[in-house]
Amino acid sequence: MKRTALVTGASSGIGLATATALVARGYRVLGTSRNPASVTEPVEGVEYVALDLTSDDSIASIGAMLKDVDILVNNAGESQSGPFEELPVDALRRLFEVNVLGPVRLAQLALPGMRERGYGRVVMVGSMLASFPLAYRSSYVASKAAIKGFANGARHEYSPFGVWLTTVEPGSINTGISERRTRYIADDSPHRADFDRMLAALDRNEKAGITADRVAATIIKAIEADRPKQRYAVGSNAPLVFALRRLVPARAVEKLTHRKHDLSR
Repeated sequence: MKRTALVTGASSGIGLATATALVARGYRVLGTSRNPASVTEPVEGVEYVALDLTSDDSIASIGAMLKDVDILVNNAGESQSGPFEELPVDALRRLFEVNVLGPVRLAQLALPGMRERGYGRVVMVGSMLASFPLAYRSSYVASKAAIKGFANGARHEYSPFGVWLTTVEPGSINTGISERRTRYIADDSPHRADFDRMLAALDRNEKAGITADRVAATIIKAIEADRPKQRYAVGSNAPLVFALRRLVPARAVEKLTHRKHDLSR
C-alpha cells in the first residue's frame, strides 16, 4: 500500500531533503509551505499545501487531509537567539506556536486515523541543543525540549496501535539557517560581546555541519524502522557526545558545550 507522508517546511533545508527522499522511495508526499506559490524549486511528485503554523484556522483547513496521513514529519520551525531577559514575549509566543503548539496540533489531527489503520509514524525534528543546552539559545532549546517531551510522553499511548512517535535530533547542519535565525538583543546589552561571539561560533559550526540530506536519511531510517527508537541523533559527533554525557559530570558537559561556541565561562 502506498503510504502518504506530510512534511512541514518542505520548501527548503531538511524539509526539502526529506520530501525529496520520500518521493524517491515511492511515498505520496504532501509538503507544506507558508506560500506554496513562492517555492522556487518545487520537487516533482510533491503536492504543496499552504500552512501557517501560527494560525489555528490554517491548521484546521488541512484537518481533513491529515486524517489520511500515515507519516507526519514535523520539521518546520524557527531558530531563535537572544539573552534570556531580552526575549520579547510576542517573539516567544510565536516561537512556541511554530515549534511546539502547531506541530502538536497537527499530530493530534493525524493520530486518530493512524490509530484506526494500525500504522503511523510521527517524527518530531528537534535539535541536539535540547540535550546540550547553550547560552543565548534558551528559547530555542526550550521549544525543542518541549517537542521531544510530547513525543516521548505519548509514545506508549500509541505504540500498541502500531503508531510510533520519535524525535530526530540534528547537530550542526549546513542548510543556510544562519541567515534566517531571529535575533533579539539590545545594542547596549551587557551580554553583547558574549552573544556576538557565540553567534559567530554557531554560524561557523553550521557552515561546517552535515548536509540536510544526511538528516533526511536519518528521518527515513526512523520512519521505516519496525519499532522506531525514542531518539535518533545525527551530526556533531552524536554517538561520541551522547556517550560522553553519560560518563562525565553534567558541569563538564556544559563547559564543553560552551567552549565549542567560544564561551569559556
